Amino acid sequence: MRIIVVDDELHALHDFLSTIIGEEEVEYRFFRDDIAAVLRYAKENDLDGAFLDINMTAINGFELAKRLLAIKPGLKIAFITGLLIEIKDVPAAILPNVVSLIHKPYRREDLGEALRRFGDAHHPALHVKLFGPFDCLLAGRPILFSSSKSKELFALIVAYKGRTITMDHAIAALYPDKNLDKAKILYRDAVWRLRKTLEEVKCECVSFQRAQMILDTSLITCDYYDVLNGRETYYGAPFLPEYVWAAPFREELKVRFGK
Repeated sequence: MRIIVVDDELHALHDFLSTIIGEEEVEYRFFRDDIAAVLRYAKENDLDGAFLDINMTAINGFELAKRLLAIKPGLKIAFITGLLIEIKDVPAAILPNVVSLIHKPYRREDLGEALRRFGDAHHPALHVKLFGPFDCLLAGRPILFSSSKSKELFALIVAYKGRTITMDHAIAALYPDKNLDKAKILYRDAVWRLRKTLEEVKCECVSFQRAQMILDTSLITCDYYDVLNGRETYYGAPFLPEYVWAAPFREELKVRFGK
């Protein structure tokens, strides 16, 4: 993977390098204030991503992004800034290419997540829809789950947005009317079927541990996540209307957005 980093503050470039050094299979090129050199490099080389400072003397980071995208329309961009800027402040024309907005001082996990998203350009993303009927699309094609409960279990995992889901949580949501022994049997079957489905589509985004599951949110895209982080506007679409356990999520959305 090849990326560029553009920041007109020399110490910021040093901080970036010291934070991210050691990442394997990543080729970096650093630029300080020679914008012509940045654009020339983009024309002459394949690029997967760009870390761009927003507030620079020679050019605004948003404007630089526009000029880079004119050369490389598929380029993924992560903005780095010391300003109080939110994702909603990013111009709409470049927003679809923006994978992250990172505030200084850098955190290694933030840079690592941006790098993973740069790498996703080589792999079809699993897109999950939680507004309206639950659906999962891989490269535009729906994933076929082997049972309704394994599909519902995945919906629950995604709704928890990276938080740990225990077996007790899942059983309470999916099998509220079953006795515990029967519910455990059904739960284990749903887990097995879900693991098998994710393995088949080569998107092992869920860590299945003893009696608990955790989603790696960096391996999927989701309309619900985009609404929560301000990348998309919420128009009041129903949140997982087919699942009773989703009622608290629907109420939270109503409180937060008034819809």
